[in-house]
Amino acid sequence: MPEATESETNRLWEYVQSLSPEVVEQLSRPTSPEARQVMERNIIGLLGHLPAEHFHVQITVDRENLGRLLASAMVSGYFLRNAEQRYALDHCFALQESNPS
Repeated sequence: MPEATESETNRLWEYVQSLSPEVVEQLSRPTSPEARQVMERNIIGLLGHLPAEHFHVQITVDRENLGRLLASAMVSGYFLRNAEQRYALDHCFALQESNPS
């Protein structure tokens, strides 16, 4: 995957900043408990996981890598949302086929 140029990175940042708090909240909230679990596992996988009761974990990252982490989380979220919608459609079609009217 090619590196993002400075202007492309700035456009993404400007877009994220332009979103209203309500939109950010809506986009950040998974629609199902399963989706939330998958996102949590993905982020834990990206950051690493140590039990909080035994370790004091502090993560330090530079701006560029934080941007990459944000982009990765956004792409994962979009993919997960599409998979969730596909699952719902498949489920509806399966119900239609098993109960023809």
